[in-house]
Amino acid sequence: MNKVGVIMGSKSDYPVMEKAVNILKELKVEYEVHIVSAHRTPDKMMDYSKKASRNGIGVIIAGAGGAAHLPGMVASNTNLPVIGVPIKSRNSIDGWDSILSILQMPSGVPVATVALDGAKNAGILAAQILSISNSQIAENLKKFKKSLSEKVIKDDSTL
Repeated sequence: MNKVGVIMGSKSDYPVMEKAVNILKELKVEYEVHIVSAHRTPDKMMDYSKKASRNGIGVIIAGAGGAAHLPGMVASNTNLPVIGVPIKSRNSIDGWDSILSILQMPSGVPVATVALDGAKNAGILAAQILSISNSQIAENLKKFKKSLSEKVIKDDSTL
């Protein structure tokens, strides 16, 4: 179970969710990407979330805008960690509706929630979760974190 499932409610969410895909590629973490709408394809969403573990998924990143029910509904159907990405969509109330829909989960159905449009951090968090049992992902994360530090030091030296 070293694969990340990256799902979103609609294709219009992909420009945000692509940031998760890109960091997973950079960290050499296996992933799959699907459009799974909680409102328009509820049966597909239920099937995906119930079968994710047996399909090799170890963490699910679910991005959604507006009412943003996807992360919570997926979390209610799996024991896997679910990371919610609130997306500021065209029908959003400045993104707050998405943030609160994902953040305010009832007790017993947690969803880790990143910042508005924070798919890159969701990808990093998913990799960190998988790194607990995968030394290669752990090593890739170590190199990535080192590169962040080196960039700051380099930027500082240019001032």
